[in-house]
Amino acid sequence: MLRFAADENFNNDILRALARRSPELDVVRVQDVPGLRGADDAAVLEWASREQRLVLTHDVATMPRCAEGRLRACLPMPGLIAVPRQSFRPRVVEDLLLVAELSTDREWEGQVLFVPL
Repeated sequence: MLRFAADENFNNDILRALARRSPELDVVRVQDVPGLRGADDAAVLEWASREQRLVLTHDVATMPRCAEGRLRACLPMPGLIAVPRQSFRPRVVEDLLLVAELSTDREWEGQVLFVPL
């Protein structure tokens, strides 16, 4: 199953719903990782790449740009799921579970996915 890293700005209600629906889902909040609280996008993507975690973010403006910059620089990019903050939460939860359950490890590497699907 995929491993996720939730950016600091990611909605905790969505994370709790994911945990209730799929307790085995591996999600780490960036702010809970020593040294990453308040880190910029580049540092979060670098850490997620080392840890092979797909990043969840509501930052649809700068995080995809940073991810694309990593790709242009030929740096590994673990994959990014960008979720507009105003998205319907139940739909977001369903789509994230679908991605988690039907995807294989590293399938999203180098990809930016916008959810809802």
